[in-house]
This record gives sequence, structure tokens and C-alpha cells, in this order.
Amino acid sequence: MQKNITKISDTEQELEIILSSEEFGTEYNQELEEAKRTVQIKGFRKGHVPAGMIKKFVGPAIEASIAEKMATKHFAAIADEENIKPASRASIESFSFEDDKLTIKLSYEIHPEFELKSFEGYSFTLARYTITDEDVQREINLILKGHGTLITVDEPASETDTVIGDVTKLNAEGEPEEESTTENHHFNLEYLPEENPFRKALAGKKAGENVDVATEPKDEETPVQHYRIAVKEIKRMELPELTDDLVKEISGQRFENAADFTGDVRLQLEQHFTMKAEDDLIESISAKLIEENPVTAPKAMIASFANMLVENAKRQMGGNFPKGFDPGQFTQAMAPNAEKHARWLLISQKIAELNNLSVTDDDIRAFAEKEAEKNPSLSVEQAISTYMSTEFRDYITDSILKDKVYDIIKSQVTITEEPTPIPAHQA
Repeated sequence: MQKNITKISDTEQELEIILSSEEFGTEYNQELEEAKRTVQIKGFRKGHVPAGMIKKFVGPAIEASIAEKMATKHFAAIADEENIKPASRASIESFSFEDDKLTIKLSYEIHPEFELKSFEGYSFTLARYTITDEDVQREINLILKGHGTLITVDEPASETDTVIGDVTKLNAEGEPEEESTTENHHFNLEYLPEENPFRKALAGKKAGENVDVATEPKDEETPVQHYRIAVKEIKRMELPELTDDLVKEISGQRFENAADFTGDVRLQLEQHFTMKAEDDLIESISAKLIEENPVTAPKAMIASFANMLVENAKRQMGGNFPKGFDPGQFTQAMAPNAEKHARWLLISQKIAELNNLSVTDDDIRAFAEKEAEKNPSLSVEQAISTYMSTEFRDYITDSILKDKVYDIIKSQVTITEEPTPIPAHQA
């Protein structure tokens, strides 16, 4: 066997495999014999068609089959021997049977070779979120809203009230347009952006007042729209008292009293924002290393991540995209994000390789023990059995390896903690 490797780009190669008749003849003759037994041609009994005629009718199919088998058989061995790291399946570009030789040309993508820049001098900030009593109460109030009552108030609308009014579109002269009134429209001011013209105009207004609102055009071609709102009613959410009985109802009997419930709300906030801080740190680390190491990602790898992002979006929409949604356009929009994912994978793999990182059975057992501690219904034995299974092992191995890569990075960079208040609107 002869082999010739040609570099097309940093991520593309071609491989030419040349085999002698001795190297492919056995498989070829086996397929030819099988064709003799099964092929039927008018004028000949099955099994008695001359070999020359068999080759004429099914020879091209046999040759294609043999080329595919030989490519599959030899590519993996050549990749190991030549230290090739394929990033896609090898595809046959061409093949030919000439002079008792089979020549196969394959194309495929590879993981690019690159030098990883040292990251020892990098500095990052880790947010250390502070959970205050006000934050806890704000979160509890959000929970209590599901059990609250909207009441009418004879007061100016606050930024958390709901304003009910009749909305009429005005023409260029400021006069109401015919049949353009929407009655009893509800403006929930709390959920409108701070710069929304309706929120700014209605805050502080009372029932019985008229308010004129002009929309802000998105571009020069969009005309300004004018509306008049006749405020009819101001609704305010009245929250119930957090009693022990209500706590039992809200928590499904999980908590017996308000104090324990409040403590759990604080704990959940602390856990959420501790995880957010760590996620944000990891995001900033990966972004910095991607910026400093402009490695070219294989197209197949980018396509794989793009498909993953699209499928994740589909699941978030209930398993199907809404009518009129253009998956192709969405996939195109996801391409830059998919490329970042692919580049980060290459960088993290390089870090793992340079530091001889691997995942052992002991690592998986330790991971399973930690997960079992978080879930009382899951025993350590059950967790180990699940994570060692064929179905989950690759996923768990990848997760553990990622943690090891981040541990290596965090041990070599400077991380400064910064006290940070939690975002009010994310409580």
C-alpha cells in the first residue's frame, strides 16, 4: 500500500491510497462471486452468467463497493500511524481501477495544529454577590404575586401598577381617527422598559386623566405614531401576608413556617448567584482565550455546534418551531456563536493535551458521590451505575474533563473577587 497526504488548508487534507491487486483482490473476487450467484440476465440461468458479462453490468457497482470498503478499512489505521486528528468523516472524492491497482482519493477535515499562548498573566474578576434582606423580600414578593389580588386605587399610578384605559390613535392634526379606539387596554408598567414612552407617560397619572403619547420611531423611514389614552382605572397588586398556612400551601407542605421558607429563599438566591458568578467567570475566561488564540475551526465542527444550538432552541419552543419560522435563517444567525463554541473546544482540548489530563473511573465515582449528596433520593451506588453506563459515560467524562481544564486555567491566572449587588430585575 502507498499513501500520499496533501495539506489543503489548516483544517483540510486529502489522502491518496494506492492498493495492489493482492491487497483488494480477495474482497473484489468475493463480491464478484456473489454477483454471479444472484444476478439474473435474460438468456442465462442464474449462476451461469459469464464473468465478463457480470463485470459489464454490475462491475461499476462492485468497484464502488470495494473502494468504500478499502477506504474504511485503511483510513483509521493511516490516521493513527500519521497522527491525523480527523474533525469530519472522510469522503471519497474519486477512485480508479487501473493497471491492477486501486487508487482512492479521500478528503476530510482535521483538528488544526496551533501554539497555545500562555495565559499566566491574565486577570479576571469574580463577582461575589451579596444577598440582602431586601433581595430576599423582593423574591418572596414575586412568589406572593401568584396569590395576590389586584385592587383599584384612587392614587397616581406607580411604576409597578397596572393602568387601564381606552387607547385612540390620532392623525397628523392630532384628531382621533375613526374606529381606531381600543377599549380597556391594560398597561402593566412594571414589565415595560424604563424608556418605553407609554410607561413614562402613564406613571403618576390618575383615573379620569387623558394622556397623549408619541412613539419613538426605530428608523428615519418609520413615522411617529400619536395616541391618546383616557385613563379609566389604576390597579395595584395587594400581596397576602406570608403566614405559616400560606407557606405550607405555596411549598406543598415542604415548609411548616414562614421563617424556614424565608431561609430557603435566601439559600436558593445564594446558590443561584454563586453559580451565575462562576458561569460569568468561565465565560470571560473562554472569551479571552478565544480572542488571544485565533485558531481556525473546521467547518464540520462549526456545523455540529450550529445544529446543537438550533435543536436547543427548538426544545425551548416545545419541540417545534412556530409557523413561519425560518430554521435556515436562524442557523445562519447562530453561525458566529457556533464558531466560538468550536474554537473553545479546540483550545480546551489543547490545554488538556498539554497537561496530560484524563478522566479515570475514580474521577467518575467521586463525581457520582457529589451528585448523590445533592439528591437524597439517589444512592451513591445508583449514581455510579448510571454514570458508568454506556449511555452517560461519555457525557460525564466530558463534563469532568471540562472542570479539570478550568481548574488548570484558574490556577494560572489572577482572579479578583468583587462584591456585587444582585441585579434587581433578576431576583
